[in-house]
Amino acid sequence: MEHIDCVVVGAGVVGLAVGRALAMAGREVVILEANDMIGAETSSRNSGVIHAGIYYPPGSLKAQLCVRGKHALYRFCADHGVEHARVGKLLVATAEDQLASLDAFRRRAAANGVDDLEPLGPKQVAELEPEVRCVGALRSPSTGIIDAHGFMLALQGDAESNGAMVALLSPLQRARATDRGLELEVGGAQPMRLGCSWLINCAGLHAQRVARRIEGLAPETIPPGYLAKGNYFQLRGRTPFRRLIYPMPVGGSLGVHVGLDLSGRCRFGPDIHWVEQIDYDVDETQAPAFYAAIRRYWPGLPDGALAPDYTGIRPKITPPGAAAGDFIIAGPVATGVDGLVCLYGIESPGLTSALAIADHVAAVVRG
Repeated sequence: MEHIDCVVVGAGVVGLAVGRALAMAGREVVILEANDMIGAETSSRNSGVIHAGIYYPPGSLKAQLCVRGKHALYRFCADHGVEHARVGKLLVATAEDQLASLDAFRRRAAANGVDDLEPLGPKQVAELEPEVRCVGALRSPSTGIIDAHGFMLALQGDAESNGAMVALLSPLQRARATDRGLELEVGGAQPMRLGCSWLINCAGLHAQRVARRIEGLAPETIPPGYLAKGNYFQLRGRTPFRRLIYPMPVGGSLGVHVGLDLSGRCRFGPDIHWVEQIDYDVDETQAPAFYAAIRRYWPGLPDGALAPDYTGIRPKITPPGAAAGDFIIAGPVATGVDGLVCLYGIESPGLTSALAIADHVAAVVRG
């Protein structure tokens, strides 16, 4: 049985970043991916936003890794020619009773090291975005957008140029902890057995299912998993917006916001629906709710202007009605298995945080 130093499960943005960091540190790395392409799930079905670090509790992994990851990501994009744009964002309050929360977010962001937010009044917002109606806003100049697939290709390129191998259509079927490391059974067209010193579970939506396949990992160390589906609708025709527009967060969601891609196309979303199974069909019956939500900050949205676009699913570790959970990066002390690292609940801002998450995991492996 062949023995590999490090095996990463999942070739989404985080798995690729982790594999890259380990390979660049001189480790022998194989990245296993169950799908036939990299980033086929959460990584390619999000808003493509580089987040500033506004929302997350100070001291949390989300806050620390988002802010650290944002700076690293902008440097990475510049160094690797990954298309991106620092378009900025407005977080808008549409009612007087939201102004206190708006100020609380400004203070929270400052505690996270995000000190570039600018409070704006309605007239200042109208000068920047004439179609937006609000009673106040925060301008975030360090928020941006990115070509997520281009980012993943660059991560893969770096990983492979440093000796890592990405194995597609290679699901991890089961693993077993032994006194010689971990023994893996990998499926696919050519099933194989593989030994490794380190196993890093970056399986995203499937992280809990992968963890339950690891013999020797105590079930009580695996957090519950929940699926939160979000629909996106695109705007027909030209966008009136030059930057991202976010309403105040509601119910564990950042709300139906204005998203822009690098071609200038405008979309809205995501909403949030708790589901039992993964499916990526857009629920077109949600269109009336989208019109209502968008018109709170863009009252001029014309009838018939929205068309179904795509959906994404977030791997949550807290149930409906509960506050969003923090990232979980459980090393051998937490998993109770030598050489095992499990990542759970890596939802937004996972893409922004990917490089910082990878450095964090690499430090765990380095000891």
